[in-house]
Amino acid sequence: MSLKNPAFPSSEAFDVINSALASSDAERKDAIKQGNAVFAFTLKNKAGEEESWHIDLKNKGEVGKGLGDKPTVTLSLSDDDFGKLVSGKANAQRLFMGGKLKVKGDVMKATKMEPILKKAQAVKAKL
Repeated sequence: MSLKNPAFPSSEAFDVINSALASSDAERKDAIKQGNAVFAFTLKNKAGEEESWHIDLKNKGEVGKGLGDKPTVTLSLSDDDFGKLVSGKANAQRLFMGGKLKVKGDVMKATKMEPILKKAQAVKAKL
């Protein structure tokens, strides 16, 4: 089941992150240990539509649509900026300071997201 939404081009990253987590039991357990949270993402596309996804690194170690079960932290940003963040072309702290990334919930947990996004970059580089 693909998590990609054609109206949100960067949503392809959620499939990449999910396959990275599913590729190895050790990788998934390591990500859960590092993250220990449910990360929710609300993306807004150029048409002004919003869609949400979540990365569960608290229990299952998987990615799904919607905000998930009680997200620890919710990150809201544009589809464009999320694409840049996942590809390594943007820095989460700079987006936050520039008002392009809004964080609800545990801000310190949001900093744990960076290594998980780096894994997605590594997997995507192999494709």
